[in-house]
Amino acid sequence: MSTNAPAPSSDQTPDPAASPDFDYALVGGGLQNALIALAVLDVRPSARIALIEAGPALGGNHTWSFHADDVPPGAERFVDRLVVARWSAQRVRFPGFERRLNVPYSSVSSQRLRAELQGQLDRTGCRIWTGTAALELGPKHVRLATGEVLTAALVVDARGPSQFESSVAPAYQKFVGLELALARPGPWTEPVLMDATVPQRDGFRFVYVLPFSPDRVLVEDTYFSDHAALDIPALRREVLAYAKSAGCELERVVREERGVLPLPLRLPGAPAAHAPLEAGVQGGWFHPTTGYSFPVALRLALHVASLPPERVFGPEFRALSREHWRQARFALWLNRLLYGAFAPDQRRHVLERFYRLPEPTIRRFYALTTTAGDRARILCGRPPRGLSLKVAFSKGIHA
Repeated sequence: MSTNAPAPSSDQTPDPAASPDFDYALVGGGLQNALIALAVLDVRPSARIALIEAGPALGGNHTWSFHADDVPPGAERFVDRLVVARWSAQRVRFPGFERRLNVPYSSVSSQRLRAELQGQLDRTGCRIWTGTAALELGPKHVRLATGEVLTAALVVDARGPSQFESSVAPAYQKFVGLELALARPGPWTEPVLMDATVPQRDGFRFVYVLPFSPDRVLVEDTYFSDHAALDIPALRREVLAYAKSAGCELERVVREERGVLPLPLRLPGAPAAHAPLEAGVQGGWFHPTTGYSFPVALRLALHVASLPPERVFGPEFRALSREHWRQARFALWLNRLLYGAFAPDQRRHVLERFYRLPEPTIRRFYALTTTAGDRARILCGRPPRGLSLKVAFSKGIHA
């Protein structure tokens, strides 16, 4: 924990006229607030930042990935420090169809993110809290479980997907991943974004593979499912069986990661333009269809860093929010189509058709920056096998 910042007040009522303790109070120590902190310090090294995480460590236990074009010029100054592996291409596999996509791909680990955050926030005016819950968030203050009250020019709430864990999220992306140390080099030299040749069950199932080095690989058994139940022991066995069937000789399991991400079919509306700023998945700043969060989180982080904290909710934010919501609405409509018009064991055909589209369309869809032409390509043409208009209409699927 950094202790360079002045001790916050323990008064019950913050004085709105007093100078704030911090410029930014970032609640939630995951990817979104990490990117905000790093982006702000990249352009304003003297910024005073408080970072509060309820869990025992920043960053949790995750792997985030992105395409090279997701990082705009200038942002690579701090993004590059987070990257643990890069590849020049990626692959997808479906029964009877395999494709190599010549799109550079990179991955970020929680461990690297945590180390970078701790190093960057170890400066005068910044402080990190871990194992500390935020009990109350206001536009200019955060009340901690310790009794401390922090004041800040901007409060950011990025505590996770709790708002989607109810009626707005009848669909889920869930996975168990094992990072494996191999006794000899494995068969993969490039990421496999989707290997859908595995038996289909519990919705659309695929295996995701990231070969960090010849003898170190992350293998995730992943599902786009109608429910949140996760049989962790069974999925561990599936991952190990998949690696063995690919010819891997296992030395040991290095670590395990797992997740259940609610995928909404609808959202209440565009991100709110008022403090506290709801960011990350908490505020709907993620890809509703793929669950990819890095490109969207980075765009919001760069916006926050581009302006003084008191000016974050100006016309630039409203423009960013409108464009994000326009893109998200299309993704949400695709979710309703995928989960409402296809039987669970037929959803694979939708993704197979998608991966036959031009590479730029695929990349822009993952980045949530689709053009009108991209959206037409995704929707037009021969429909995927398994589409049931009767089911779709019965479930009220509409734009």
